[in-house]
Amino acid sequence: MAARLARRTFLAGAASAVAAPLLPGLAFAETPTGTRLHGLSAFGDLKYPADFTHFDYVNADAPKGGIFNFSPPSWFYNQSPLTFNTLNSFTAKGDAPPRMEMCFDSLMTGGMTGALDEPDAVYGLLAESVTLSEDRNTFEFALRPEAKFNDGTPLTAEDVAFTFNLYKDKGHPDLLLPLAQMTQAVAVDARTLRLSFNGKQSARTILNVAGFPIVSKAYFEANSFDSANMKPPLGSGPYKVGRVAPGQTIEYERVADYWGRDLPVNRGLYNFDRIRIEFYQDRQAGFEAFKKGDVLYRQEFTARVWATGYDFPALNQGKVVKREFPAEKRPSMQATAINLRRERFRDRRVRLAINMCFDFEWTKRNLFYGSYDRSQSCFEKSDYRAEGMPSPEELALLEPLRGKIPDEAFGEAVVLPVSDGSGRDRKLLGAASKLLTEAGWKRSGQFLANDKGESLSVELLVDDEGWIRIASPWIENMKAIGIDASIRSVDSAQYGARQAEFDFDLIVMALSFDATPTRESLEGIFHSRSATLPGSRNLPGTADPGIDALVEAAGTATDRKTLTTALRALDRVLRARQDWIPSWYLANHRAAFWDMFGYKEPKPDFGFPVEAMWWFDKDKAAAIGKA
Repeated sequence: MAARLARRTFLAGAASAVAAPLLPGLAFAETPTGTRLHGLSAFGDLKYPADFTHFDYVNADAPKGGIFNFSPPSWFYNQSPLTFNTLNSFTAKGDAPPRMEMCFDSLMTGGMTGALDEPDAVYGLLAESVTLSEDRNTFEFALRPEAKFNDGTPLTAEDVAFTFNLYKDKGHPDLLLPLAQMTQAVAVDARTLRLSFNGKQSARTILNVAGFPIVSKAYFEANSFDSANMKPPLGSGPYKVGRVAPGQTIEYERVADYWGRDLPVNRGLYNFDRIRIEFYQDRQAGFEAFKKGDVLYRQEFTARVWATGYDFPALNQGKVVKREFPAEKRPSMQATAINLRRERFRDRRVRLAINMCFDFEWTKRNLFYGSYDRSQSCFEKSDYRAEGMPSPEELALLEPLRGKIPDEAFGEAVVLPVSDGSGRDRKLLGAASKLLTEAGWKRSGQFLANDKGESLSVELLVDDEGWIRIASPWIENMKAIGIDASIRSVDSAQYGARQAEFDFDLIVMALSFDATPTRESLEGIFHSRSATLPGSRNLPGTADPGIDALVEAAGTATDRKTLTTALRALDRVLRARQDWIPSWYLANHRAAFWDMFGYKEPKPDFGFPVEAMWWFDKDKAAAIGKA
């Protein structure tokens, strides 16, 4: 289960409902070996027994039918919400449309439709069971004999083995990195898949890879995996690609004879006959389409629109519902990455000065309509956020790194500066100027320069015009202290390419971690292993032995307390380094939708895939003229 990207928001977040009772369980390190297991959890706390019939948060009797047309609030791998030029979602090349993963099954539930009322559990999907070897380095999956691709051909262990070997060699970094320690993926026979690791993997690695989408060996032996094209790869999931207008629209059609429709992990899910995504380069155009009913569901990521824009006939007539849903109990991160591959940003004092120029308090009052709280952490809204002084357990991890990590990591958890709200806080800007002077930058005409005569230039790369409104005051404050600052707005295709190639100074990313982050998800964002891997989420290019050591400590945690300690220690160092400048977050989902859907409440704590959980209500639709 990988970290999922969210809208680059100014904008939103997501915690909820009632904690589910858990079956008594063992830590993963004590999970029985040599026994066929129906599910796995990081720390052994499975909620559902082997004979469960469906997840509690779904309507097992939900009717099938209707259409769901929406703008996705999150996406995976190489996907983009603004455009697409390939239908291969599993390579680093090109931009794929969100929800291609719904066309593919995985060994066990994963991604956006895993067990969403548990923090880290996976249950058998393609695999009816998994057996752990005595050394816990080999996993043998027994595949369901009825599993098949959507063209009717059997899905076998050969396809699964091919998939993992393909991903390890050529996959998107989110797929490639978790397989770094995999030594073998082999088909023992048509219905038995053996995955082996070298012992260096995290105990939770298997939770990641068991949720990877499985592709057809025959298809990719006949079609290049590397090339970006618009031919839909053969899948085995509940949906298949339907109508496509490249860069504009994609429809996913429900597979009526989907082989897995009656499995407990699928019952009550995938209810819409068609799921359609319209792509809008401009947020306002997308909002106008929603107001007209061309788009049926929308999560609102612009504070101004939520505060002032929801006053139109359909809403006033009760045809559209505007409401908030509790956010997920998952650590979230929205932050600006400062590219350390550029020499001028490697001095921490420069990064601190750039940060001090952003006046959140003014922005919240004048641009956010009072919405949003300031993020302080890369694990916001979770127990992994560091608070106060380090605990003795955190210090036990930090002390061996003393002298290699910022001294600030040993004191009170670093918090971002609070301005006077004027928009140009002279005290903060003066402190920022002092830091730059200490770092060797001196006035040379209008801007600062170093002893080589190079100016201190900073360019924020964006692909959304809304960011220009939000970031312009920040840019002006940087200019006021001598930084040659600017914003560059590019189209979504160029933005994706430049992000993948790390061709930027500053760039914003928003994502949500799994509730129990794995070492692999952390490596892809913070570890030196991903710093030079094109397409990775390590946008600043962080390559620090101290960070690596703390990521490893989190990866080897054997219980939630130890994991929490390691992540809090990691959070302290990340906040002290400021490779990432945390921005802001919102406590709830702001959603609006045409009142023609059924849904079960409360929503699950760890996910909100409305396109998979909701259903078309024909009586509601008829009442608003949308039958």
